[in-house]
Amino acid sequence: MRAYAAVVLAGGAARRMGGRDKPGLPVGGVPMRERVLAEVADASPRILVGPGPAPAGVRLTREVPPGGGPVAAIAAGLALLDADVPAVALLAADLPLLTRSAVGELLRRLDEPPVGELLRRLDDRPVGGLLRRLDEPPADVLGTVDGVCFVDGVGRRQTLCGVWRPDALRTAVHQLAARRGVERRGVERRGVEVAARRCGEIVVGQGYQPVDPRAAEPVDPRAAEPLAPQAVEPVDLLGSGLAGASLRELLGGLAVREVTWSGGGPPPWFDCDTERDVRQAEEWMR
Repeated sequence: MRAYAAVVLAGGAARRMGGRDKPGLPVGGVPMRERVLAEVADASPRILVGPGPAPAGVRLTREVPPGGGPVAAIAAGLALLDADVPAVALLAADLPLLTRSAVGELLRRLDEPPVGELLRRLDDRPVGGLLRRLDEPPADVLGTVDGVCFVDGVGRRQTLCGVWRPDALRTAVHQLAARRGVERRGVERRGVEVAARRCGEIVVGQGYQPVDPRAAEPVDPRAAEPLAPQAVEPVDLLGSGLAGASLRELLGGLAVREVTWSGGGPPPWFDCDTERDVRQAEEWMR
């Protein structure tokens, strides 16, 4: 098995569980985050993004701001990886059924040559249907992919049960931050203008002069002493640049190879969002 790192995301709000420490809930007597980390014990480094605690040998970090969502958490995890790490497993911390063999399958499929993927699809689908699809061939058949992830029974990508090339993720993070930064600056600029009007501020050069709304005569702007440029601070209405960004925004431009779980046992991508899911995972483990 090739060298790889693992980033486990454990900072979600768990609203459907009343804000409990969902990754810390036991399944089969072991907290889910510890189960996930154990299945990537051969990864180096292993990084847990969230409030913790982290087991021995696992680095702990936090997304900015805390609770800022999976994209902010991915950025925090990537920041701790060396530049020469060839692959990184991105995993949710609530995957109690994840196995080392499932991670190994993802790693193998990340490096599978295009011809191997084409032959696999020839085996899996009627030839006529596949050849019709190849009139517009997908990127994961003809070239190197940026990542692989499992898909569920209805074809939904389980992106937090996947393996990715760190350089592709870093590029996607930087591009998304840049796009959202441009949008945010526009919103901030409009927000400052609205706030200025509401507060009765008169902009004077690079500063401003408060207006007393009770005054009978308006203040003459020429008589006001201009303030330093930093006196009017931008209002960050969207928070940190990546806070609240969706995984679809981040990964939408990447070439992704989809993997259907064909191993024995329950699906490794099964995540526990509710108490019912936890009970289901317990049943599968018996």
